[in-house]
Amino acid sequence: MFKIALFGYGRIGQMHAENIFNHNKFKLVYVYDKDIKLASKSKKRFNCNVISNYKIALKDKSIDIIFISSPTSTHIKFIEEAVQYKKIIFCEKPLDLNLSKVKKSLKKIKKFNNLIQLGFNRRYDPGHHNLKKLLNKNKIGRLEKIIITSRDPAPPSIQYLKVSGGIFKDMMIHDFDLCRYYLDKDEIKEIYATTSSFTKFYSKIKDHELATVIMKSKKGVICIINNSRHSSYGYDQRVELFGNKGMLISGNKNSDNTELFDSSKTLSKTIYLNFFIERYKDAYKKQLDELFDLVNKNKKPRSVLIDGYKALYLAESAIKSQKSKKLIKLG
Repeated sequence: MFKIALFGYGRIGQMHAENIFNHNKFKLVYVYDKDIKLASKSKKRFNCNVISNYKIALKDKSIDIIFISSPTSTHIKFIEEAVQYKKIIFCEKPLDLNLSKVKKSLKKIKKFNNLIQLGFNRRYDPGHHNLKKLLNKNKIGRLEKIIITSRDPAPPSIQYLKVSGGIFKDMMIHDFDLCRYYLDKDEIKEIYATTSSFTKFYSKIKDHELATVIMKSKKGVICIINNSRHSSYGYDQRVELFGNKGMLISGNKNSDNTELFDSSKTLSKTIYLNFFIERYKDAYKKQLDELFDLVNKNKKPRSVLIDGYKALYLAESAIKSQKSKKLIKLG
């Protein structure tokens, strides 16, 4: 079994800890979090060691993987230190909120790119990934349009929003990456972004409630992404690929497959799975399977370091477009 040290035990870290603990190829050895009281809760649940100094895990030669789910501002620091100890790394998105900082870091650790797997979980969702496979098999012919809808059931706390980096870097960054996944080597050449807010506090924290981006690739593929921080009917996650020979759709997941027909309604279904941890449950598990292939077979992950940089670059470009109200040409 390969041994893992988990850095960060917040909401997403706790979910990762559970998945690592239940995976038959991994052993969770260390948990580190600045909140030692919070981290201590993992000791009994996962029979692991709670450490107040993360360097204990880095220096432990028996540790194969550093799994980073700490606050975004710590990601680059942990990555740069972990590669020096020759560790395999899994890091949650985004790499950082500052593009220049990421660019400098890329130069430092470029040769370690394939040893770092990024947590762009949409690539691992069975439905979303199956679109990629069918696209590659030419099932819809020439790709012409990508439409991605991503709407959260409710906004996070104001405290979170204040430090999240904004809707483009925090939320839409997944969708930027997913567009790139389908486009493959066809790079985005232009981007236009617009936003709106109907709730007053968004303007106070310089963020947005709704956002839409239109992009065009070098081959002419139009990509449309629409995000909302709220959705009264649940967590809305849909992808449509349109080609000259057909269309592919990866839709939402319901709590079960029951359909109700009665005198007052037809085709009434159960509600959507509540949020990202439930909706992308299978994706998170498949991420771990691929992490095993990385450490066991040195197989390149589906999402690597450069993907984190390019998604952040698109997010920065969207912010520039939104502020200037202009179409941005990309180099």
